[in-house]
Amino acid sequence: MPLPYRWLTALMVRYNGSSTLIDCGEGTQIAIKEKGWSFKPIDVICFTHYHGDHISGLPGLLLTMGNADRTEPLTLIGPKGLERVVNSLRVIAPELPFSIKYIEINEPSRTLELNGFRLKAFRVNHNVPCYGYTMEIDRAGKFDVERANAAAIPQKYWGLLQKGEKVDTGDAVYTPDMVLGPPRKGLKLTYCTDTRPTDSIRDNAKGSDLFICEGMYGEKDKQKKAKEYKHMTFYEAAQLAKEAEVKEMWLTHYSPSLAKPEEYMDEVRKIFPGAVAAKDRRTAELVFSD
Repeated sequence: MPLPYRWLTALMVRYNGSSTLIDCGEGTQIAIKEKGWSFKPIDVICFTHYHGDHISGLPGLLLTMGNADRTEPLTLIGPKGLERVVNSLRVIAPELPFSIKYIEINEPSRTLELNGFRLKAFRVNHNVPCYGYTMEIDRAGKFDVERANAAAIPQKYWGLLQKGEKVDTGDAVYTPDMVLGPPRKGLKLTYCTDTRPTDSIRDNAKGSDLFICEGMYGEKDKQKKAKEYKHMTFYEAAQLAKEAEVKEMWLTHYSPSLAKPEEYMDEVRKIFPGAVAAKDRRTAELVFSD
């Protein structure tokens, strides 16, 4: 539940002029406003699952977006039943000036290309159908000017080749592999919540620059409760981060009874030194490594 000093768990990712929101519980739009961010660029909203603390803020957000004269289509992504659940919520937000596209996920995993990045949904283990998400931005190899000149490729085509496009002039065909080096490391973010530890999380989070993971309980005596309600402890999340060899992990989705998550972090960092007890409005800019 939201607390006076802590909103419900959600993630906003901004890239290339577009925003993607994951989950939208009660008060999420207030949290976005507090951060000083706009609703206008939100093109995609993903849902991990359909418990109220992850979707009940959607009708209010849709109304706000509509009142801001949005006309661009909005894409919603989530487990099976998405359209039925959203239409039920929209009884209180029936008229919108924009269309909604629904992408329902039934399979164990699904990969989509959206707004210049790759989004993958993968099934996790909660007491209702639930998915984690990875977002990846690929990075092409370095442009080799000497190779371009040696192949007598006109400079006006260099930009297209650098973007990975093939150029056919009618007299000649130029391909990116003629001028680009091997692919460089891109960027990867993984987000999961409301789940027990799973192989799917470990495998999909592998090598992530940022791994955002639920830590429902920090208290050592809550292990049994975590298993019963299909949630994770801080220590299980840290073990996943260690095994997935991620750069950094943010814990989130704390139990309402957990007032001071940072009190448990010394023990957590013994398992994974790059762990952070995340707080509201925490942000990071992910940048290419070189």
